[in-house]
Amino acid sequence: MSDNASDEDAALREEGVSGESVRKGCDPLVLTQRSKLQQRRAKLNQQINRELRLRTGAENLYRATTNQKVKETVSLELSFVNSNLQLLKEELEELNSSMEVYQTDSEKVNVPMIPLGLKETKEIDMTIPLQDFISEHYGEDASLYMAEIKEFMDLRQAMRTPSRNGAGLKLLMEYYNQLYFLDQRFFAPHKTLGVHFHWYDSLTGVPSCQRALAFEKGSLLFNIGALYTQIGARQDRSMLPGIHNAIDAFQRAAGAFLYLQENFSHAPSLDMSSPALSMLVRLMVAQVQECVCEKVTLTIEEDDLMSNLQAAQEAARVSDVYSLVLQAMSVPLLKDYVPFSWVSVVQVKTQHFRALAHYYTAVALCDCTDMIDKDEDDGSGVKALVQVHTRPPDRLCLQEPEDRLRLGKAHLRKAIIRHEEALRLHGVCKILRKMDILQEVLSYAHTRSLEKYSGIDQEDDFCEIAEAPEIQSHTHQKPDIQTPDFSSVRITDVFHRLGPLSVFSARNRWVRRRVCLIQEETGLGLTLRGDSPVLVAGVLPGGCAAEAGLCEGDYIVAVNGSDCKWAEHAEVVHALKSCSERGVELDVITLQTHEMERRAASLSPSSDRETQSARQKGHSKDNDRGATSLLNWSWRSGGGGGVTKRLGSTFSLPFGSLHESESMY
Repeated sequence: MSDNASDEDAALREEGVSGESVRKGCDPLVLTQRSKLQQRRAKLNQQINRELRLRTGAENLYRATTNQKVKETVSLELSFVNSNLQLLKEELEELNSSMEVYQTDSEKVNVPMIPLGLKETKEIDMTIPLQDFISEHYGEDASLYMAEIKEFMDLRQAMRTPSRNGAGLKLLMEYYNQLYFLDQRFFAPHKTLGVHFHWYDSLTGVPSCQRALAFEKGSLLFNIGALYTQIGARQDRSMLPGIHNAIDAFQRAAGAFLYLQENFSHAPSLDMSSPALSMLVRLMVAQVQECVCEKVTLTIEEDDLMSNLQAAQEAARVSDVYSLVLQAMSVPLLKDYVPFSWVSVVQVKTQHFRALAHYYTAVALCDCTDMIDKDEDDGSGVKALVQVHTRPPDRLCLQEPEDRLRLGKAHLRKAIIRHEEALRLHGVCKILRKMDILQEVLSYAHTRSLEKYSGIDQEDDFCEIAEAPEIQSHTHQKPDIQTPDFSSVRITDVFHRLGPLSVFSARNRWVRRRVCLIQEETGLGLTLRGDSPVLVAGVLPGGCAAEAGLCEGDYIVAVNGSDCKWAEHAEVVHALKSCSERGVELDVITLQTHEMERRAASLSPSSDRETQSARQKGHSKDNDRGATSLLNWSWRSGGGGGVTKRLGSTFSLPFGSLHESESMY
């Protein structure tokens, strides 16, 4: 499996060279095991989609026709289609159960983890819808934005095949952040862009299609979590750094699924439903707990009492959390949805780690006698042995070596029974029988317990068989679910040339017009404030600006045909001062909200005083915040008026949280 990481390693080298935006996914033509798996999954999704459409058409024909012969023919065709669908879904389930492809290629044997395959999506062309919206809403020449449209489409194409490393995660997060800007720029509240987003269910391959951008964002979040599971599964957990990396990856995967569950609703596909996401969060937490247990057993001292008891409690904790995962998989909605191989793996791990809990307790009872005897003065050793059980052992005194040996043998018997049950469950599942790694781990643990039991079993031991209580589960490191940190990936809005998002968005509407200001001795008669774009904060009655039709609240977007949407205050002032005696042409926009306010004010003369008072309060409030004073500047050199530069308020992007949950309808 050494070719698994060839595409990922290449992506890492590219990331090291560029150091900036990661705009390239894996080469889908590179025949690594993982890419072959993704290609087969994509083909199966298309075949399932075709069979579903055939079935829908046949069902419609069956309901519509009254001809009995036609109904018989259609019924026969439906049986063939359903049979093909069942075969395709079984093949897809087998692909989704291919856990070995995502595991580490280390020589050390580890229990395999459960990774998720990425959701597949169709390639879409958004060129025409984006061009139409730019022309209609923004009034711009759409042909001038072909480079931006192509850049965005290339980014979406790249995110379909992310590499299985940090570069792939950056690529997905960069596209997710760009979707925020796309939503603000092109998706009006009461109008759709007319683009259909096609995504396939990650487990069944059933296609879903929606026009809501929330569906695209939710599917991308799912893939971020799925990619974290693949990164966690490929870590070499035979060493502490690999275990720490796996813990971090599974915690972030749980955070991605939890974030998706809490912020997106009405998902059309079952893999993004609330019960499925809740199950995935529990599964990731269980795999985190398993890594914590592996970390404890990796550093264990065989003859140390407390180390063995800690390992026993950690193993019991893993068994408990996998029991909760099994309950989540057994709810009615997911009972026939979750792959049987997943259910089998969870059942096997529940039994396997419960057996390990009994084994480590037996080691503490049988092999740590010297340490227990040393602690007889304070009784700490015996106390720890009692507390590790859910109840005190019956008719046994743990201060006596013979009773400790009897209890240790009882725990070994339970461990052997649990190991044998894990092996039986492993043999029931056809897919698990092909996993040599899991078979080797289970057989090794079973053999170790048998050898331990045979080593302490005595033929002349006629004592009554003791009953071993269950182990009290406990962990020293609880999982820390981490939601995605999208702000860690810095991006630039692809369509930033359309103007600052605070004004030029799909949610705002405006009227654009051109005015001509002729130079006068008294100046232009206006006050400017802010940056990007510069705002007309005041107009002097009877002045040049007022006569030209300039109004308070207008935004200057161009001076003499030169775009200044992103210009700073001083730049616009310099452009106005540098104009010729023939005057200056300004392109200004008026937001429709401002236009409506002015019309309402003109229709209600009695409110002029209240409006003026409110404006004065607003101006004083701006001054309190350090805003530019509303002064009229004139053309006279050394005049009393002046212009003070003020940096405009920066637009903050709320990557970390959503104020309202997004619905996928």
